Amino acid sequence: MRKIGSVFIGFVVVVLSVTGCKKEVLPKPSGYLRLDYPEASYISFQNQCPFSFERNDAAVISGQSNCGFTITYPKMKATIYLTYKPVQNNIKELLRDAQKLTYEHVIKADDILEQPFINPDQKVYGMFYQVEGNAATNSQFYATDSTRHFVTGSIYFYAKPNFDSVMPAASFVRDDMKRLLETLKWK
Repeated sequence: MRKIGSVFIGFVVVVLSVTGCKKEVLPKPSGYLRLDYPEASYISFQNQCPFSFERNDAAVISGQSNCGFTITYPKMKATIYLTYKPVQNNIKELLRDAQKLTYEHVIKADDILEQPFINPDQKVYGMFYQVEGNAATNSQFYATDSTRHFVTGSIYFYAKPNFDSVMPAASFVRDDMKRLLETLKWK
């Protein structure tokens, strides 16, 4: 009986010495990705097209045919696509197409916020759409003077649409697109 007791005590000592020598495991504190973007500086963009606007000087603008542009943000892998169309008694069709383009994202979007835009001094009227969720685009807009000019814009990222991952960059580029809309002038 005494032999069994000493074996038991020896076993307990071995178990305690093996398990008691490990370092205490502590959970790691939550970490957050810090993305610092430079203060935006804007410059006026003008060319032969019938409109002008201000753009972020860190972005690269490329011209396409028919006054369509791409404004690229290389560090963020994002692009704003601008399209211009003249109004030729087809304002209803242009408005319907612009709204349809936005609402095609409703399948993946959690919410689509509409913000009307009115600048009577420059005769610029339109709508700014903020698309929440894992949609292909985060923001879109259209602007018109209702009689001669119609411009649409949308943001796309060269990444799988994961709203949580691209949200800081999307907010930065969305602010630039709002600035573009607010400074849009017809010639």
